[in-house]
Amino acid sequence: MHQFAIEPLFGTDHLALGGYNIAFTNSALWMVITAVVLWIFVAGGMKRQLVPGRWQMAVEFFTGFINKLMMENVGAAGKKYVPYVFSIFMFILMANLLGLLPIGLFGLHPFTFTSHFTVTGVLAIMSFSIVLIVGFWKHGLHFFSLFVPHGTPLPMIPVIFPIELVSFLVRPFSLGLRLFVAMTAGHVLLKVLAGFVINSTNAGLGYGALVGIPSFTLMIGISALEMLVACIQAYVFALLTSLYINDAEHLH
Repeated sequence: MHQFAIEPLFGTDHLALGGYNIAFTNSALWMVITAVVLWIFVAGGMKRQLVPGRWQMAVEFFTGFINKLMMENVGAAGKKYVPYVFSIFMFILMANLLGLLPIGLFGLHPFTFTSHFTVTGVLAIMSFSIVLIVGFWKHGLHFFSLFVPHGTPLPMIPVIFPIELVSFLVRPFSLGLRLFVAMTAGHVLLKVLAGFVINSTNAGLGYGALVGIPSFTLMIGISALEMLVACIQAYVFALLTSLYINDAEHLH
């Protein structure tokens, strides 16, 4: 599990603030790299040329994709949330894809920080906080009606209300857990297969041909699948965020 270890960099392991360790870690570094890559990607596609180039078309594709997602799930009210959902979608997508790089940058091995629940959990709490703020801002205490489905018989309200409330409060946990589990499982599987390849090759030519080659072939397929999972998980996170926002905007 060494590939998931968070390690301090640049001799910052003894930095502390208020009794808390604030070392600059490999996880923080790859968050910064992800943010910089995302900024370069978006900034490079904002030329607004009459005949857009490939870079501009790529940026417009993603913005249009998120805009359509919000319009379909939230309606016209979802347009104001497009910048946030676009940012979190692209941040997760870039983080997942950069973590799959086969080689390091400047001697640093790629680190998938979305494989840590502390990161995915914070992203989920951010989205959940928006839902709570918008819900109470627009509807006040009427927001609690979200936990009582329309048409619920009066005697059933004391039973339904706690169930719906717990289900609602579990949302940030499940939202962050889904992304964390998917990225962790994929990397563990790739690491296991890589171990098969290396150990069988070191054991001899026969073992290499019997175990190493099939494992390496499977690694290629799993790597392609991981790229697909990286995209799907970013989409699922954005999709569920849009659905939660819809609950806050439109109480049923």
